[in-house]
Amino acid sequence: MKLRNIAIIAHVDHGKTTLVDKLLQQSGTYRENQRTVERAMDSNDLERERGITILAKCTSVMWKDTRINIVDTPGHADFGGEVERILSMVDGVIVLVDAAEGPMPQTKFVVGKALKLGLKPIVAINKVDRPDARITEVVNEVFDLFAALDATDEQLDFPILYGSGKNGWMAESPDAAHDVGMQPLFDLVLKHVAPPTVEQGPFRMLGTILEANPYLGRIITGRVASGTVKPNQSIKVLSRDGKLVETGRISKVLAFRGLERTAIDEAEAGDIIAIAGLPKGTVADTFCDPSVDAPLQAQPIDPPTVSMSFIVNNSPLAGTEGDKVTSRLIRDRLLREAEGNVALRVVESAEKDAMEVSGRGELQLAILIETMRREGFELSVSRPRVVLSKDENGQLLEPVEEVVIDVDEEFSGVVVQKMSERKAELIEMRPSGGNRLRLVFYAPTRGLIGYQGELMTDTKGTAIMNRLFHNYLPYKGEIQGRRNGVLISNDQGEAVAYAMWKLEDRGPMMIEPGWKVYKGMIVGEHTRDNDLEINVLKGKQLTNIRTTSRDEAVRLTPPIRMTLEKALAYIQDDELVEITPKSIRLRKRLLDANDRKRAEKSKVA
Repeated sequence: MKLRNIAIIAHVDHGKTTLVDKLLQQSGTYRENQRTVERAMDSNDLERERGITILAKCTSVMWKDTRINIVDTPGHADFGGEVERILSMVDGVIVLVDAAEGPMPQTKFVVGKALKLGLKPIVAINKVDRPDARITEVVNEVFDLFAALDATDEQLDFPILYGSGKNGWMAESPDAAHDVGMQPLFDLVLKHVAPPTVEQGPFRMLGTILEANPYLGRIITGRVASGTVKPNQSIKVLSRDGKLVETGRISKVLAFRGLERTAIDEAEAGDIIAIAGLPKGTVADTFCDPSVDAPLQAQPIDPPTVSMSFIVNNSPLAGTEGDKVTSRLIRDRLLREAEGNVALRVVESAEKDAMEVSGRGELQLAILIETMRREGFELSVSRPRVVLSKDENGQLLEPVEEVVIDVDEEFSGVVVQKMSERKAELIEMRPSGGNRLRLVFYAPTRGLIGYQGELMTDTKGTAIMNRLFHNYLPYKGEIQGRRNGVLISNDQGEAVAYAMWKLEDRGPMMIEPGWKVYKGMIVGEHTRDNDLEINVLKGKQLTNIRTTSRDEAVRLTPPIRMTLEKALAYIQDDELVEITPKSIRLRKRLLDANDRKRAEKSKVA
């Protein structure tokens, strides 16, 4: 069987998943009358809603007499841990670039990894039908990017296709006829991408993608480096440093056929397959014949940069909206998630009924919380904290990210000012077309927690921010946090419109009339820098005296709407976000005012 293994790499929202849809349709993978969904590879609800790919997925198509295995990779930096390992499975990459936006930080990140591995890219300029497309400049920018990333002469001599994934065509020039669909892309893959290199020897495979399946247990996907593999075969698992992890038998060998995974009787070297039946082997481990002693070389797994405490919900409203509230259920769910997601680390916390969860960024953790919330879990989470480390001289190091912000010129001043307050260093400022500037910063991760919402407000929603882990660098000192205090409810019950109206001069509210509140719950933001306890339950005193003036109509200012990401960024260290399937509430960690005062005194002492 002739084989080709390719990955599609691009920045978030440049059209990878839509392109794969069209490749599946035009290769005859779907039956004539088969109902298909848009963005078929984004199988997870959250992926569909947010329009981002979170998990790497494999599929395969037949073109002429060749099977092409295609891997759709995540474009978001928080899921970058997936990308590097996936590239070691493939022999070629299609670099998809938006005809208006050009190469972006994530393009740079993934292309850099691909070039280092010696892969020869095919560049596809997508969305050429956009009214603001700047095709020639974008091709030049791609060339400059490759040159800056030390591409070899062979890699710089890349073939280019132009097209529109959404409309299902690719061609050798932007003005060519569109009636051949994706044929030029398929033909170019067969011509430009080398068949997989196969080594001699017994079965060996490097684990690349891990997932937990309720029926088959842990499933490991990877490319067979040498030999063949069959169900029921005895194999062993070696870690990156050559230690034995486990021995066992393969229960199933699965190959990708279109969008389905099909059980097969034998897989050969060069093919991308999934195997089931081994409970301990994970990503970066070598799955091999018992006679093999040396592991395959693997990319180390990137360290987590952000951690949070997941705590049992102990508020007075606990258990009223969700059905999974106990610490055992939360612990089991988090450990199950860590099994299938190598970029997550889950450990027992020193606190009672709490787990410490560390990941690659706040988006990754927010997506985990949102998924659990939809499954019926209730829990409280702390403010995200960065994971610090020390170098050999004992100097404190913190994660620093490369941040690229595209913004209208008129707002560049406020962006530079806010970023410098967050201890960011401006590296580059250049025009990016259409009266916009591209600003590049090196910023500490802890300074970026919660900045996305503020950036949108400051730039009237016109800025685009992209982040990428850069390195661990010396600690940059204290960063100013939230300057305002909060308004705290001093009683339990349902909020009353009249009371809220009377308290409006104290600051904007975060709740609506009729919402359930409890003692210690945060109901608004104080206009000053201290916290203030208020009563939002007090109704109007009624009398039996009639007056000629009508009762004043209560008109409330709309409350501050708290999304999950906004709430995580808003809270301070002594506060928590309470998350249930129906609500997101902010609260003080200690609900009783006296306990809070005692804690404050002991902190000062």
